[in-house]
Amino acid sequence: MFTKILIANRGEIAVRVIRTCQKLGIQTVAIYSEADADAPHVKMADESYCIGKPRVHESYLQIEKIIEIAKETGAEAIHPGYGLLSENGAFARKCVEAGITFIGPTAEVIEKMGSKVASRITMIEAGVPVVPGTEEALADVSEAIQVAENIGYPVMLKASAGGGGIGMQVVYNSEELTKAYEGNQKRAQMFFGNGDMYIEKYIGNPRHIEIQLLADQDGNCVYLWERECSIQRRHQKVVEEAPSPFLDEETRTKMGETAVKAAKAIGYHNAGTIEFLVDEEKNFYFLEMNTRLQVEHPVTEEITGTDLVEEQLRVAAGERLRFDQSEIKREGHAIEVRIYAEDPKSFFPSPGTITKLELPEGEGVRHELAVHGSSTVTPFYDPMIAKLIVSAPSREETIERLIEALEDYNIEGIKTNIPMLQQVITHQAFQAGDTTTQFVEKYL
Repeated sequence: MFTKILIANRGEIAVRVIRTCQKLGIQTVAIYSEADADAPHVKMADESYCIGKPRVHESYLQIEKIIEIAKETGAEAIHPGYGLLSENGAFARKCVEAGITFIGPTAEVIEKMGSKVASRITMIEAGVPVVPGTEEALADVSEAIQVAENIGYPVMLKASAGGGGIGMQVVYNSEELTKAYEGNQKRAQMFFGNGDMYIEKYIGNPRHIEIQLLADQDGNCVYLWERECSIQRRHQKVVEEAPSPFLDEETRTKMGETAVKAAKAIGYHNAGTIEFLVDEEKNFYFLEMNTRLQVEHPVTEEITGTDLVEEQLRVAAGERLRFDQSEIKREGHAIEVRIYAEDPKSFFPSPGTITKLELPEGEGVRHELAVHGSSTVTPFYDPMIAKLIVSAPSREETIERLIEALEDYNIEGIKTNIPMLQQVITHQAFQAGDTTTQFVEKYL
């Protein structure tokens, strides 16, 4: 096992990784921007180093500087967290070249799965069901129109290297596609440095359900059940739960086995997630693979009793998985809500200084925090400031505990999306398990 690692991230995920490292007796090195000098992860780590100015390209995306700090401090490995450099193949490759373990899969796998076009082709070759669509990047808008007419409208226009809903749009006819193509291509080029576009058949009223995987470097791979992540706004998840209220055991097992088959086909190791779209008849289709720890990983931890960060560290250190599929149990229910510093109606970010922070307490209540009671939420980063995870023996009890917890959650000085979250979890449709990706548009 490692004796010291560097966390190449910020916010609640940096705190989360540090907490497991402390449990295992591993020393930690934190990096921070000038804007994050007072952040919780900076104070928790054994060592902390300022890496640059507030904007991410001047700090958290400085690959050479991060590796230099890791080498100077004697860190044997780097945990990338999620976002930022976590799915950057060049970063993973440079870590290895510097003699530092990258806590994640290989650079080659990251790059293959990072391209939506390449990952689709790979999954098709592995026998994994995919949504009908293009297998290569579109040449131009004329080809896009031809493909869309062959598949049948509506279709989903997507950026190959996209994420977070950027470069993604549902179109219902050729006129809409023509208007959308150039704009989405430009956005994709601006945000990801890659303007490649592709088209998929639009699946109406689907569910977004993902399978959590763990794989070691000896080819062993298991799934730790699913997470339902269908409650989204602007293609960003806001509520996640495990297990899904929609799946039956047969479909659940089939999805897990399919995800394992996909991971083995690409030689995957470490923690990863296969995301699927599931239609109303429980047919499921590969959406994408996240080659990192997910924001919503705590709900899986709560129902399985598995510390996913610890397993990441063990696999990266060369250890074999400590359990096989038959030993992974599922008990109870868990729901996570993402708390954002944003206007609950417009969803616009709400930076400012927190003047009061009171957290709910009680059985089955867990917090993952990026802030403290006097933190300043800056406009430089993602506005997610916390995650509230609640668990109980049943889904009904979990919802009851979550309602109470959100009522007791008090943040002053900034606006948050807590009112919106309360609307979701108290809605009759959510409580009945009617949690499709259209929930926010349909009910709120």
